[in-house]
Amino acid sequence: MRLVLLGPPGAGKGTQAQILVETYNIPQLSTGDMLRAAIAAKTELGLAAKAIVDRGDLVSDEIVSGIISDRMDEPDCVNGFILDGFPRTIAQAETLGDMLDSKGLKLDAAIEIKADPEILVGRIINRAKETGGARADDNEEVLRKRLDVYREQTAPLVAFYENEGLLKSVDGMQPIEDVTAAIRQAIE
Repeated sequence: MRLVLLGPPGAGKGTQAQILVETYNIPQLSTGDMLRAAIAAKTELGLAAKAIVDRGDLVSDEIVSGIISDRMDEPDCVNGFILDGFPRTIAQAETLGDMLDSKGLKLDAAIEIKADPEILVGRIINRAKETGGARADDNEEVLRKRLDVYREQTAPLVAFYENEGLLKSVDGMQPIEDVTAAIRQAIE
């Protein structure tokens, strides 16, 4: 099963991806996690990405696409994967389609987790308090910028995947278990 998770920052994509990983025994390919790991390791890519992420901007398509393509070739992806944080733009979605075609693969679904942006701001502020601000992007100003970037660049993917016949939308404002049930119903 090959899935893309869509939704604004803080909507619960990472939480749902982890549940899907356990349920379907496929890996989560989280560009955010891969970039945070590179930042923590202070690799050349990580240092370049850190400045971009700290501003709330998006890392270049070439860097992200290369990371994802290489990761898809790993043995644990043979039965599928969950993409979280990629694609973020129509151009990335087209690149993903070409990448999958070249590997003889296809997406099974794009899951949209719908969420109210103002409630998300509250969630991120709470997460920052709980984690002591462990993530540089856990602050209101950066989140609001990320929400603006999402609306401008990523939200158009909903129509893109709807036109492809792959879109499944769920209400992300429900309790976690209900969101999980709605996703499972949508993909099974």
